[in-house]
Amino acid sequence: MKRNRKPARLVPVMSAMLAVWVLLMTLGSTSVMAAGESTNSSNTSDSLGLNAEAAILIDAATGQVLYEKNADEVRPPASMTKMMSEYIILEEIKSGRQSWDTMVTANAEAAAVPADGSQIYLAEGDQHPLKDMYIAMAVGSANDATIALAGHIAGSEQAFVAKMNETAKSLGLTTANFTSATGLADTTVISARDLAKFAKILLDTHPEFLDYSKISTYKFRERDEKPMVNWNWMLEAHKTNPETPSIAQFAYTGVDGMKTGYISAAGYCFTGTVKQGDLRLISVVMGTESQKARFRETAKLYDYGFANFERKTVVQPNAVVEKAETVTIKKGKSKSVPVATKSGVSFLVKKGATPAVEQTKLMLLPEDQLVAPIKKDQKVGTVTYAYKDPATGKALESTVDLIATADVEKAGWFRLMMRAIGDFFSGLFQGIVDLF
Repeated sequence: MKRNRKPARLVPVMSAMLAVWVLLMTLGSTSVMAAGESTNSSNTSDSLGLNAEAAILIDAATGQVLYEKNADEVRPPASMTKMMSEYIILEEIKSGRQSWDTMVTANAEAAAVPADGSQIYLAEGDQHPLKDMYIAMAVGSANDATIALAGHIAGSEQAFVAKMNETAKSLGLTTANFTSATGLADTTVISARDLAKFAKILLDTHPEFLDYSKISTYKFRERDEKPMVNWNWMLEAHKTNPETPSIAQFAYTGVDGMKTGYISAAGYCFTGTVKQGDLRLISVVMGTESQKARFRETAKLYDYGFANFERKTVVQPNAVVEKAETVTIKKGKSKSVPVATKSGVSFLVKKGATPAVEQTKLMLLPEDQLVAPIKKDQKVGTVTYAYKDPATGKALESTVDLIATADVEKAGWFRLMMRAIGDFFSGLFQGIVDLF
């Protein structure tokens, strides 16, 4: 009997040991999961529950990041690539090398675009105004129009691609590698962060871009049975357009750009922008599961941005700066001039929060550039302020110009001579005093 009791006592002991082992394994796997989740670069990534492989939301005015998820992961952008094609063409227009009325002839490359993609069915030799081709690219994401424009600008698509990569490098888009003008090649890659950065550059440099990206529908030819419909279903213009009732449910107040994209290697993607009041946001989502999902996930970003952030001015325009109330001026009737900030400094902060901001850098122009005459509002230096975002822990900086707040006329020769004599005797007297 005693021999039979001993094994029976081992049962609860073994059960307890097994329970402890399971608990330890569970804790271990939880730790591994937590470590994996922490690779998301923003504290907000999990809270939004965003169903996208990569995403970012920024303030269009300053570039301040409000949300990010795998934002530095390099991925195919699909037809969002066309934003670079659009940028280059706007640069050509701005420089005067091209005009909206220029006739563009469809080359063999454009006519050979496969029929299963977005296009306007160009035949080799077809001629259309550059403006119509541009709108076909911006609104209908027409691959054949894009390639025709690339050939018109650079001679061939590949020569245009080289120009795209040169432009990307000059703009500091370090993750960008373009291999096609359309984005159909999955070897074209860029990160969500660089896409958002580029979208801001595009809007800052060419605000007229929105005149085209916000077009809801466009009939390319008079004989076309139906107009092309903008693939950006979030456009506010879709709300009231009688030709787009099926997608009006996705329209979001204030959305007026920018570009969608899809290939199998990229998933469904969207770079968008929205403005409500004085706040414009830029968003990027990459790798969503469907056409509808890319807009639903973008709406989550916009809802988050508008519900949680407000712009707060932390330094007013014409503010006096610590340690730079005045600057010394050479050869002026006055030896110094009062200075102030040319513009204000503002950051997006959580609603109701009081941002703690500090002055981090002060740079005045060299003495040889601070010589009378000095005009009111003339730049005399810069000052930088920093704000540490409590959500991300990142320090955000904003630099503004320092300007003279008054005119300083150049002194006459007699005044300058008397000043020099005075400075000489003052220095001589100080030298004698120092001897004692």
